[in-house]
Amino acid sequence: MASNIGMMDSAYFVGRSEILCWINSTLQLNLSKVEEACSGAVHCQLMDSVHPGMVPMHKVNFDAKNEYEMIQNYKVLQDVFNKLKITKHIEVSKLVKGRPLDNLEFMQWMKRYCDSVNGGLVNYNPLERREACKGGKEASKKCPQSQASSKGSTAAPKVQSSHNARRNDVSSSNQSVKASKPSCPVPAYDAQITELKLSVDSLEKERDFYFAKLRDIEILCQSPGIENLPVVAAMKRILYSTDDDASVLAEAQAMVSLHQKEAEYLSPIAEVSTEEKENSDPQKRKNIVNLGVDAVGISTLSPRQRLSDATDVRCSGSPLMTY
Repeated sequence: MASNIGMMDSAYFVGRSEILCWINSTLQLNLSKVEEACSGAVHCQLMDSVHPGMVPMHKVNFDAKNEYEMIQNYKVLQDVFNKLKITKHIEVSKLVKGRPLDNLEFMQWMKRYCDSVNGGLVNYNPLERREACKGGKEASKKCPQSQASSKGSTAAPKVQSSHNARRNDVSSSNQSVKASKPSCPVPAYDAQITELKLSVDSLEKERDFYFAKLRDIEILCQSPGIENLPVVAAMKRILYSTDDDASVLAEAQAMVSLHQKEAEYLSPIAEVSTEEKENSDPQKRKNIVNLGVDAVGISTLSPRQRLSDATDVRCSGSPLMTY
Protein backbone atom coordinates (compact mmCIF):
# COMPACT_ATOMS: atom_id res chain seq x y z
CA MET A 1 0.00 0.00 0.00
CA ALA A 2 1.01 3.61 -0.50
CA SER A 3 0.91 4.12 3.26
CA ASN A 4 4.24 2.33 3.55
CA ILE A 5 6.16 3.90 0.67
CA GLY A 6 9.70 5.09 1.45
CA MET A 7 11.24 8.50 0.94
CA MET A 8 13.18 7.27 -2.10
CA ASP A 9 10.02 6.12 -3.84
CA SER A 10 9.20 7.70 -7.20
CA ALA A 11 6.10 9.27 -5.64
CA TYR A 12 8.29 11.79 -3.81
CA PHE A 13 9.88 12.94 -7.06
CA VAL A 14 6.65 14.32 -8.52
CA GLY A 15 6.91 18.07 -9.11
CA ARG A 16 4.75 20.88 -7.74
CA SER A 17 3.16 21.68 -11.08
CA GLU A 18 1.99 18.10 -11.52
CA ILE A 19 0.62 18.00 -7.97
CA LEU A 20 -1.27 21.27 -8.45
CA CYS A 21 -2.66 20.11 -11.78
CA TRP A 22 -3.87 16.87 -10.18
CA ILE A 23 -5.56 18.67 -7.25
CA ASN A 24 -7.25 21.30 -9.40
CA SER A 25 -8.49 18.80 -11.95
CA THR A 26 -9.75 16.30 -9.35
CA LEU A 27 -11.50 18.76 -7.02
CA GLN A 28 -12.13 21.57 -9.52
CA LEU A 29 -10.20 24.09 -7.51
CA ASN A 30 -7.84 26.88 -8.49
CA LEU A 31 -4.83 26.47 -6.21
CA SER A 32 -1.63 28.22 -7.23
CA LYS A 33 0.58 26.81 -4.46
CA VAL A 34 0.66 23.44 -2.74
CA GLU A 35 0.85 25.07 0.70
CA GLU A 36 -2.58 26.63 0.10
CA ALA A 37 -3.96 23.19 1.00
CA CYS A 38 -2.43 23.33 4.48
CA SER A 39 -5.86 23.62 6.15
CA GLY A 40 -6.46 19.87 5.60
CA ALA A 41 -9.82 20.36 3.85
CA VAL A 42 -8.33 19.47 0.46
CA HIS A 43 -6.87 16.26 1.88
CA CYS A 44 -10.24 15.29 3.32
CA GLN A 45 -11.98 15.78 -0.02
CA LEU A 46 -9.27 13.86 -1.87
CA MET A 47 -9.93 10.92 0.43
CA ASP A 48 -13.64 11.38 -0.20
CA SER A 49 -13.00 11.22 -3.95
CA VAL A 50 -11.45 7.72 -3.74
CA HIS A 51 -13.65 6.49 -0.85
CA PRO A 52 -17.09 8.10 -1.47
CA GLY A 53 -19.17 8.45 1.69
CA MET A 54 -16.27 7.55 4.00
CA VAL A 55 -15.48 11.18 4.92
CA PRO A 56 -18.06 13.20 6.87
CA MET A 57 -17.87 16.25 4.64
CA HIS A 58 -20.14 18.30 6.89
CA LYS A 59 -17.31 18.36 9.44
CA VAL A 60 -14.76 19.68 6.95
CA ASN A 61 -14.05 23.40 7.02
CA PHE A 62 -12.76 24.91 3.76
CA ASP A 63 -12.75 28.34 5.37
CA ALA A 64 -10.28 27.40 8.14
CA LYS A 65 -7.84 30.23 8.81
CA ASN A 66 -6.60 29.54 12.32
CA GLU A 67 -4.53 26.57 13.43
CA TYR A 68 -7.19 25.21 15.79
CA GLU A 69 -9.67 25.16 12.86
CA MET A 70 -7.13 23.38 10.66
CA ILE A 71 -6.48 20.83 13.39
CA GLN A 72 -10.17 19.90 13.35
CA ASN A 73 -9.87 19.06 9.64
CA TYR A 74 -6.84 16.88 10.31
CA LYS A 75 -8.74 15.09 13.07
CA VAL A 76 -11.39 14.20 10.50
CA LEU A 77 -8.63 12.99 8.18
CA GLN A 78 -7.05 10.91 10.94
CA ASP A 79 -10.39 9.26 11.71
CA VAL A 80 -10.68 8.28 8.06
CA PHE A 81 -7.14 6.84 8.15
CA ASN A 82 -8.05 4.82 11.22
CA LYS A 83 -11.18 3.44 9.57
CA LEU A 84 -9.21 2.43 6.49
CA LYS A 85 -6.32 1.10 8.66
CA ILE A 86 -3.83 3.47 7.05
CA THR A 87 -0.68 3.77 9.17
CA LYS A 88 0.57 6.98 7.60
CA HIS A 89 1.63 9.50 10.28
CA ILE A 90 0.31 13.03 9.77
CA GLU A 91 2.70 15.81 10.79
CA VAL A 92 -0.06 18.22 11.77
CA SER A 93 2.22 20.69 13.57
CA LYS A 94 4.30 21.13 10.40
CA LEU A 95 1.47 21.13 7.89
CA VAL A 96 -0.59 23.83 9.61
CA LYS A 97 2.44 26.14 9.51
CA GLY A 98 2.14 26.21 5.73
CA ARG A 99 5.68 25.01 5.11
CA PRO A 100 6.06 24.33 1.38
CA LEU A 101 8.29 21.26 1.61
CA ASP A 102 6.22 19.48 4.29
CA ASN A 103 2.97 20.13 2.44
CA LEU A 104 4.49 19.01 -0.85
CA GLU A 105 5.72 15.71 0.61
CA PHE A 106 2.38 14.93 2.21
CA MET A 107 0.50 15.83 -0.99
CA GLN A 108 2.89 13.60 -2.97
CA TRP A 109 1.96 10.75 -0.67
CA MET A 110 -1.77 11.58 -1.12
CA LYS A 111 -1.42 11.41 -4.90
CA ARG A 112 0.35 8.07 -4.70
CA TYR A 113 -2.36 6.68 -2.43
CA CYS A 114 -5.24 7.96 -4.55
CA ASP A 115 -3.64 6.55 -7.69
CA SER A 116 -3.25 3.17 -5.98
CA VAL A 117 -6.99 2.98 -5.19
CA ASN A 118 -8.72 1.92 -8.43
CA GLY A 119 -6.21 4.00 -10.36
CA GLY A 120 -7.86 7.13 -8.97
CA LEU A 121 -10.68 6.79 -11.54
CA VAL A 122 -13.97 7.32 -9.69
CA ASN A 123 -17.11 9.14 -10.89
CA TYR A 124 -16.99 11.97 -8.43
CA ASN A 125 -18.72 15.36 -8.31
CA PRO A 126 -16.48 17.58 -6.17
CA LEU A 127 -18.74 20.65 -6.33
CA GLU A 128 -21.75 18.79 -5.04
CA ARG A 129 -19.81 17.13 -2.21
CA ARG A 130 -18.21 20.42 -1.24
CA GLU A 131 -21.53 22.16 -0.76
CA ALA A 132 -22.00 20.31 2.55
CA CYS A 133 -18.75 21.75 3.90
CA LYS A 134 -18.32 25.01 5.72
CA GLY A 135 -16.95 27.49 3.20
CA GLY A 136 -17.30 24.95 0.42
CA LYS A 137 -19.51 27.17 -1.75
CA GLU A 138 -17.04 30.05 -1.55
CA ALA A 139 -14.22 27.73 -2.56
CA SER A 140 -16.27 26.51 -5.53
CA LYS A 141 -17.01 30.08 -6.65
CA LYS A 142 -13.29 30.81 -6.95
CA CYS A 143 -13.07 28.23 -9.71
CA PRO A 144 -15.62 28.68 -12.55
CA GLN A 145 -17.07 25.56 -14.07
CA SER A 146 -15.69 26.34 -17.50
CA GLN A 147 -12.18 26.83 -16.13
CA ALA A 148 -12.44 23.63 -14.12
CA SER A 149 -13.60 21.63 -17.13
CA SER A 150 -10.88 23.05 -19.32
CA LYS A 151 -8.30 22.18 -16.70
CA GLY A 152 -9.75 18.70 -16.39
CA SER A 153 -9.50 18.16 -20.14
CA THR A 154 -5.87 19.29 -20.23
CA ALA A 155 -4.81 17.46 -17.10
CA ALA A 156 -3.60 14.32 -18.84
CA PRO A 157 -1.25 16.06 -21.32
CA LYS A 158 0.20 18.15 -18.51
CA VAL A 159 0.88 15.07 -16.42
CA GLN A 160 2.62 13.36 -19.32
CA SER A 161 4.73 16.37 -20.23
CA SER A 162 5.62 17.46 -16.69
CA HIS A 163 8.87 15.51 -16.55
CA ASN A 164 10.01 16.91 -19.89
CA ALA A 165 9.10 20.41 -18.79
CA ARG A 166 11.15 20.07 -15.62
CA ARG A 167 14.11 18.79 -17.59
CA ASN A 168 13.84 21.70 -19.99
CA ASP A 169 13.65 24.13 -17.08
CA VAL A 170 16.73 22.63 -15.48
CA SER A 171 18.70 22.69 -18.73
CA SER A 172 17.68 26.27 -19.48
CA SER A 173 18.62 27.37 -15.94
CA ASN A 174 22.01 25.71 -16.27
CA GLN A 175 22.59 27.45 -19.57
CA SER A 176 21.65 30.81 -18.08
CA VAL A 177 24.01 30.25 -15.14
CA LYS A 178 26.83 29.36 -17.50
CA ALA A 179 26.12 32.42 -19.63
CA SER A 180 26.06 34.71 -16.60
CA LYS A 181 29.50 33.60 -15.39
CA PRO A 182 32.18 36.19 -16.21
CA SER A 183 35.09 35.22 -18.37
CA CYS A 184 38.28 34.53 -16.44
CA PRO A 185 41.88 33.84 -17.44
CA VAL A 186 41.94 30.07 -17.72
CA PRO A 187 45.76 29.61 -18.00
CA ALA A 188 46.32 31.33 -14.64
CA TYR A 189 43.87 28.99 -12.92
CA ASP A 190 45.42 26.00 -14.68
CA ALA A 191 48.84 26.92 -13.33
CA GLN A 192 47.48 27.24 -9.81
CA ILE A 193 45.67 23.91 -10.07
CA THR A 194 48.85 22.22 -11.32
CA GLU A 195 50.89 23.69 -8.47
CA LEU A 196 48.35 22.57 -5.89
CA LYS A 197 48.29 19.06 -7.33
CA LEU A 198 52.08 18.83 -7.15
CA SER A 199 52.12 20.01 -3.55
CA VAL A 200 49.43 17.48 -2.64
CA ASP A 201 51.40 14.68 -4.31
CA SER A 202 54.57 15.59 -2.41
CA LEU A 203 52.70 15.73 0.88
CA GLU A 204 51.15 12.33 0.23
CA LYS A 205 54.55 10.82 -0.55
CA GLU A 206 56.03 12.27 2.63
CA ARG A 207 53.08 11.00 4.63
CA ASP A 208 53.45 7.49 3.19
CA PHE A 209 57.19 7.50 3.87
CA TYR A 210 56.86 8.31 7.57
CA PHE A 211 53.91 6.00 7.95
CA ALA A 212 55.98 3.13 6.57
CA LYS A 213 58.72 3.94 9.08
CA LEU A 214 56.28 3.89 11.97
CA ARG A 215 54.82 0.63 10.71
CA ASP A 216 58.29 -0.96 10.67
CA ILE A 217 58.87 0.19 14.25
CA GLU A 218 55.53 -1.26 15.27
CA ILE A 219 56.34 -4.62 13.71
CA LEU A 220 59.70 -4.63 15.49
CA CYS A 221 58.06 -3.85 18.84
CA GLN A 222 55.75 -6.82 18.36
CA SER A 223 58.65 -9.28 18.09
CA PRO A 224 58.40 -12.05 20.72
CA GLY A 225 61.93 -11.49 22.05
CA ILE A 226 61.55 -7.81 22.96
CA GLU A 227 57.80 -7.34 23.18
CA ASN A 228 57.77 -7.18 27.01
CA LEU A 229 60.76 -4.90 27.48
CA PRO A 230 60.11 -1.55 29.21
CA VAL A 231 61.69 0.38 26.35
CA VAL A 232 59.36 -1.30 23.90
CA ALA A 233 56.38 -0.54 26.14
CA ALA A 234 57.40 3.12 26.21
CA MET A 235 57.68 3.16 22.40
CA LYS A 236 54.22 1.64 22.11
CA ARG A 237 52.88 4.28 24.47
CA ILE A 238 54.08 6.96 22.05
CA LEU A 239 52.96 5.10 18.91
CA TYR A 240 49.44 4.40 20.11
CA SER A 241 48.70 7.78 21.71
CA THR A 242 45.53 9.29 20.21
CA ASP A 243 46.11 12.92 21.23
CA ASP A 244 48.81 15.53 20.69
CA ASP A 245 49.53 15.97 24.39
CA ALA A 246 53.21 16.57 25.18
CA SER A 247 52.88 14.54 28.39
CA VAL A 248 52.97 11.29 26.40
CA LEU A 249 56.73 11.58 25.90
CA ALA A 250 57.24 12.35 29.59
CA GLU A 251 55.19 9.29 30.56
CA ALA A 252 57.26 7.08 28.27
CA GLN A 253 60.51 8.40 29.75
CA ALA A 254 59.17 7.83 33.26
CA MET A 255 58.39 4.22 32.38
CA VAL A 256 62.00 3.62 31.30
CA SER A 257 63.58 5.42 34.30
CA LEU A 258 61.32 3.58 36.74
CA HIS A 259 62.46 0.23 35.39
CA GLN A 260 66.11 1.25 35.70
CA LYS A 261 65.63 2.21 39.36
CA GLU A 262 63.93 -1.09 40.09
CA ALA A 263 66.77 -2.99 38.44
CA GLU A 264 69.39 -1.17 40.55
CA TYR A 265 67.44 -1.80 43.75
CA LEU A 266 67.08 -5.50 43.07
CA SER A 267 70.74 -6.04 41.99
CA PRO A 268 72.68 -8.34 44.56
CA ILE A 269 76.14 -6.92 43.78
CA ALA A 270 76.91 -3.38 44.82
CA GLU A 271 78.80 -1.50 42.19
CA VAL A 272 81.94 0.49 43.06
CA SER A 273 81.41 4.21 42.99
CA THR A 274 83.10 6.36 40.39
CA GLU A 275 85.22 8.23 42.96
CA GLU A 276 86.61 4.98 44.41
CA LYS A 277 87.57 3.84 40.93
CA GLU A 278 89.33 7.12 40.25
CA ASN A 279 91.27 6.95 43.58
CA SER A 280 92.35 3.33 43.15
CA ASP A 281 93.68 3.70 39.63
CA PRO A 282 96.68 6.00 40.48
CA GLN A 283 97.75 3.75 43.39
CA LYS A 284 97.83 0.74 41.07
CA ARG A 285 99.92 2.70 38.59
CA LYS A 286 102.46 3.66 41.37
CA ASN A 287 102.92 0.04 42.48
CA ILE A 288 103.50 -1.07 38.92
CA VAL A 289 106.10 1.70 38.38
CA ASN A 290 108.00 0.84 41.62
CA LEU A 291 108.21 -2.81 40.68
CA GLY A 292 109.59 -1.87 37.31
CA VAL A 293 112.23 0.42 38.83
CA ASP A 294 113.46 -2.27 41.27
CA ALA A 295 113.77 -4.81 38.50
CA VAL A 296 115.81 -2.41 36.39
CA GLY A 297 118.13 -1.58 39.31
CA ILE A 298 118.90 -5.19 40.08
CA SER A 299 119.67 -5.97 36.46
CA THR A 300 122.27 -3.15 36.32
CA LEU A 301 124.37 -4.33 39.35
CA SER A 302 127.73 -6.03 38.79
CA PRO A 303 128.49 -9.55 40.15
CA ARG A 304 130.69 -8.16 42.99
CA GLN A 305 127.91 -5.78 44.07
CA ARG A 306 125.38 -8.60 44.09
CA LEU A 307 127.83 -10.73 46.20
CA SER A 308 128.42 -7.90 48.65
CA ASP A 309 124.70 -7.43 49.03
CA ALA A 310 124.34 -11.10 49.78
CA THR A 311 127.19 -10.89 52.35
CA ASP A 312 125.47 -7.98 53.99
CA VAL A 313 122.36 -10.00 54.27
CA ARG A 314 124.27 -12.98 55.82
CA CYS A 315 126.09 -10.86 58.30
CA SER A 316 122.98 -9.15 59.39
CA GLY A 317 121.75 -12.42 60.84
CA SER A 318 119.18 -13.22 58.24
CA PRO A 319 117.44 -16.52 58.97
CA LEU A 320 117.67 -17.37 55.29
CA MET A 321 121.53 -17.81 55.48
CA THR A 322 123.06 -20.84 57.30
CA TYR A 323 126.69 -21.91 57.76
